[in-house]
Amino acid sequence: MHYYRYSSAEVSCWYKYLLFSYNIVFWLAGVVFLGVGLWAWSEKGVLSDLTRVTRLHGIDPVVLVLMVGVVMFTLGFAGCVGALRENICLLKFFCGAIVLIFFLELAVAVLAFLFQDWVRDRFREFFESNIRSYRDDIDLQNLIDSLQKANQCCGAYGPEDWDLNVYFNCSGASYSREKCGVPFSCCVPDPAQKVVNTQCGYDVRTQLKSKWDESIFTKGCIQALEGWLPRNIYIVAGVFIAISLLQIFGIFLARTLISDIEAVKAGHHF
Repeated sequence: MHYYRYSSAEVSCWYKYLLFSYNIVFWLAGVVFLGVGLWAWSEKGVLSDLTRVTRLHGIDPVVLVLMVGVVMFTLGFAGCVGALRENICLLKFFCGAIVLIFFLELAVAVLAFLFQDWVRDRFREFFESNIRSYRDDIDLQNLIDSLQKANQCCGAYGPEDWDLNVYFNCSGASYSREKCGVPFSCCVPDPAQKVVNTQCGYDVRTQLKSKWDESIFTKGCIQALEGWLPRNIYIVAGVFIAISLLQIFGIFLARTLISDIEAVKAGHHF
């Protein structure tokens, strides 16, 4: 019986193609996010005039979609090519970026827990800034309306916050038909209505405050979010743990593949 010794170590095909499959999903998802973001910008005419993004005082939700798309596309591409071509530089870039994102998420979660008052103030500033720009961007409108309808809330701390918007402001200088009103997403839904009444919030704030809760939500979205989080803490924790495990799994695959490639290049034997 003869025994043979391989002249060089081999890179595990299992880890190589598992990492490729892991990244192809994120790469394709990144392509989808980029496509949706660019399509939304083209529909709003932003691609022909990029200065429109800087004119918006709030935040354009499409920007967030594009940012997520760029990150996912870049990391997915680096991971796919790095795995197929056994490129250590790309694999290290992918691994390092995932590690950085993981620790950033962890730091944000810890800081949000430790500095709840600071987070509450930042969220109030964010919401108020977007209230001012509510009519400036259709995607921003949809984002705020979805948030208010889902949480049955109105404004950051209450319906009066809509005075920050020039169209809903109650001052005498305003000639808007929406003056002293609120968006339709603040209205208490009527089960009998099959068609959404987008004018249900008109002139609501001209009435006595004691009658507001008959037609609109009077709770602010910050209080609603503070109440929602304890009720769904297990769901939030589960999502965070699932994302963390996926990231750790990707880091493990990348580091294992890097070790195999380095071992082959160094001429080590397994």
